Amino acid sequence: MNVAITGAGKGIGLELVRFFLHAGARVWACSRNVSALESIKNDRLTVRSLDLTDVAEADIYNSVAAHLDELDILVHNAAILMNQPFLETPLDIWRQTFETNVFSAVKVSRALIPLLKKSRTPHIVHIGSMGGFQGSSKFPGLSAYSASKATLANITECMAEELKNDGIHVNCLALGAVDTEMLRTAFPGYQAPVSSEDMARFIGEFSINQRSLFNGKIIPVSSSTP
Repeated sequence: MNVAITGAGKGIGLELVRFFLHAGARVWACSRNVSALESIKNDRLTVRSLDLTDVAEADIYNSVAAHLDELDILVHNAAILMNQPFLETPLDIWRQTFETNVFSAVKVSRALIPLLKKSRTPHIVHIGSMGGFQGSSKFPGLSAYSASKATLANITECMAEELKNDGIHVNCLALGAVDTEMLRTAFPGYQAPVSSEDMARFIGEFSINQRSLFNGKIIPVSSSTP
C-alpha cells in the first residue's frame, strides 16, 4: 500500500503518518515544517518540506514518483484557519486560505492522478470540516475557512464524477472538533472531545476499508458542535 499525505507536520496529519506506517504502508508526507516528521525513523517514510502554494505540479509528481511507482491513497490534510470577523478579514487572508485549503488540493490531485491510475483501488480523501457542511452550525470569524471547506466538498463531488471511469474514488470527511493546535488557536479554552490520534485512526481505516462503499460523498464525522 502506497500513501501520500499533505499537511503531515503535526496534528491529524502526523498521526496519519504513524497510522499508515503501522499498517505497513509506504508513505510520502509533506509539510512546511517537517521537524516532527523527521523524528520518525522508518525506511518506508519519505518526508518533503514543501509549501504547496508555491510549487509546480511537475515537481510534486517527480517527488512522489521518485519513491512510489503507484499511489493507492491520497489524503489532502493541508489547511490553515484564521479566526477573524467577516468585515475585518482582508482579501489577502481569503486568498491565502483558498490557496492552501482548496487550490493546493487541486494541484496535488492533478499532479498525482497518473500514479493513482496505476492502483487497483485508488482513493482520494479530502479532509473537510463541519464548517463547510451545508446546514451545519456556523461560527463567527470562520467565514473564509468554512467557505474554503465548502468549496472542497463540492470539488469532491465533481472530481468523483470526472474520475469514475479511471476507478478513482474521491470522498470528503467533514470533521467536527478535534484536539489540534489549529482548533485551539481558533477556539481558545475549548476542549475538543476527540484526539488527533483517534481521528487519524478513523480517517486511515476509512481510506483503506471504505473506498468500495463511498464515492463522491461528503461525510460528517462529528460528535459535537463545533
